Amino acid sequence: MATILLCIFAFGYLAIVFESVIKINKTASAIVTGVLCWVILVFFSQNTEGVHHALSEKFAEICEILFFLLGAMTIVELVDAHDGFDVLVEKITTRNKRKLLWIIGLVTFFLSAVLDNLTTTIVMVSFLRKLFPTENVEIQLQEEKKLLVGIIIIAANAGGAWSPIGDVTTTMLWIGGQVTSIPLIVKLFLPSLACLFAPMLLISRKFKGILPKLETTKTESETTLILTRRHQILVFSMGIGALLFVPIFKTLTGLPPYLGMLLALGVLWVALDVLHFRKDDDVKHALTPLSALQRIDTPSILFFLGILLAVASLETTGILRGAAESLNTRIGNPTIIATCIGLASAVVDNVPLLAASMGMFSLQNVPQNDIFWHIMAYCTGTGGSILIIGSAAGVAAMGLEKIDFIWYFKRVSWLALLGYFSGILVFILEHFCFDLK
Repeated sequence: MATILLCIFAFGYLAIVFESVIKINKTASAIVTGVLCWVILVFFSQNTEGVHHALSEKFAEICEILFFLLGAMTIVELVDAHDGFDVLVEKITTRNKRKLLWIIGLVTFFLSAVLDNLTTTIVMVSFLRKLFPTENVEIQLQEEKKLLVGIIIIAANAGGAWSPIGDVTTTMLWIGGQVTSIPLIVKLFLPSLACLFAPMLLISRKFKGILPKLETTKTESETTLILTRRHQILVFSMGIGALLFVPIFKTLTGLPPYLGMLLALGVLWVALDVLHFRKDDDVKHALTPLSALQRIDTPSILFFLGILLAVASLETTGILRGAAESLNTRIGNPTIIATCIGLASAVVDNVPLLAASMGMFSLQNVPQNDIFWHIMAYCTGTGGSILIIGSAAGVAAMGLEKIDFIWYFKRVSWLALLGYFSGILVFILEHFCFDLK
């Protein structure tokens, strides 16, 4: 049975990795893999009732993550529908290239900690388009724009690594009880900042001079016309406040984070209905949570469901426990194990990698807030920057700006790799100098 399960998981994994080659959506591959693993498990088990019970328990744990993501995605969509992010990006007015590099990197870094790396990347790349000309662009300007996009990818992934709500991987660890919010922020903030600063310090010397000023005419949609600046600021503040409320809710009540996220979404929903109740239904439809729920990335949620179901089946059979024992025997050092997994996440999606790691190392053997979980959060969160296909942020930027895989590999990958190991070095120094446990 174990061999069959591993074969199904491996084929599903390969189908996800080579999605662009076989032309089958990775969500479909993940769902089929997840369900087939449990079908095999129940067919070969001598205790079908035990399998059903295990499935119910695992599904409940998975749903906590999925409903958390559903609420977070909806809140972000609502802010975006109200042009709330314009409140932030319009504050960036400098035309100095070097100063712009640092501002964009730092804004992306901190914004990603509150939103997620994918949304932040889309917002910041869209902002870049307002700064750079689209026609008759000099080669140097093209290169500088692409390098800025590369920094956005690195900053978005680094920013999400130190926040419990900044990246799917850290959210999974937080909801799973492997880490808590305050120790995660304290221990990973400096390593994540080093992950961004190292490549920015090297690349900043390439940015010299002033960006040419663009003559643009702004076109406003019907939705934009009914929004005042007050509405934009109000919804932006409410959306960010709702996301920041979730860790506070968990700390005060001890209840699971997904309940805090659903409460935040419900309160925001009521507030927006009150805010727009005088408007015509046809006009305000795009501004409602119902419309936002239609726009969220549902395939990604189903992808997580399939992957986590497949990993849960391997965990139930004890396969992952055996793999953990093997890693501990052969390598032993938690930092090296996490570093290797982080490097692998540049090629393979970090969600299944982290899910497998969580299954391999139980809380009984590796307690909450252990050094292993924090270095794992950092490595799986930032390792995807090494290749442009290694993270959702990279894939989004690749599609938006048509950045070539080879170009990114030659120009940005080594910078991301430098930042990755710089952060690990800072993490190790933190533990040696401050004796962090």
